[in-house]
Amino acid sequence: MRFEIQCEARDARGRSENRRLRRLGKVPAVIYGGGKDASAVTLDHNLLERHMKHPAFYTSILTVKVDSETHSVVVKDVQRHPARPEVTHLDFQRIVEDEEINLHVPIHFIGEEVAKGVKEQGGVMEHLATDLEISCLPKHLPEFIDVDVSHLEMNQILHMSDLKLPEGVKLVALEHDQDLPVVTVSQPRREEVEPEAEGVEGEAPEAVEPSSEE
Repeated sequence: MRFEIQCEARDARGRSENRRLRRLGKVPAVIYGGGKDASAVTLDHNLLERHMKHPAFYTSILTVKVDSETHSVVVKDVQRHPARPEVTHLDFQRIVEDEEINLHVPIHFIGEEVAKGVKEQGGVMEHLATDLEISCLPKHLPEFIDVDVSHLEMNQILHMSDLKLPEGVKLVALEHDQDLPVVTVSQPRREEVEPEAEGVEGEAPEAVEPSSEE
């Protein structure tokens, strides 16, 4: 899916200016990287919301148009209002075709219902990670990473080093010798309810001695 975003350049910066823009239905943003100076821009909040409804928006190469300039970028950071469903700021990173980029992409788990540990052994599939930080050239950027869990058995854990990655894609964690767990099949948690104490039939309750304190 292709995303094109029309932005406007802005000169004024600062908190008061950002608040003014938000009152007008605009979102302040910055475009940086690619060996060029950072550019401050604004974009329409309603238009942005329509784009952000698509999960691919966060892991695709976007085309951002600022006046007569066109930038190829990826989303690096999204800031949201703590109490209202509003985007308050965006960071876009320019991409260069022959330079690798780091980005978090979601995991798509495949075969959960047919996994032996779930279907035959009564286990529960636990997602220990929902996304992965990857490193790759822009041309190899995937929208998501497929993780096949159909072969997992009870108490088996799938680590990052076990994953089959798309061509040209590396996991940042593995480059730092961090082979983290991604998914496992575990025993279902059962809430233990302690039975209420019951009196024995035909037995009088134990008498309570009166307190000797005044």
